[in-house]
Amino acid sequence: MMTRLLVEEEGQTMVEYALLTALSAVAAIAIVSVFGRKTRDVFVTVNMSLVTAG
Repeated sequence: MMTRLLVEEEGQTMVEYALLTALSAVAAIAIVSVFGRKTRDVFVTVNMSLVTAG
């Protein structure tokens, strides 16, 4: 029973995919939180420039 658990790789592969998915989600959240504010500030600045110029 124990040797079967050590030899089979299906569970290991599933765990690896789950870890990669979790890491990707954390990276995406970090990128959006860092660059999201800066991107919003750029759009606000451009919008205000267009409103005052028009």
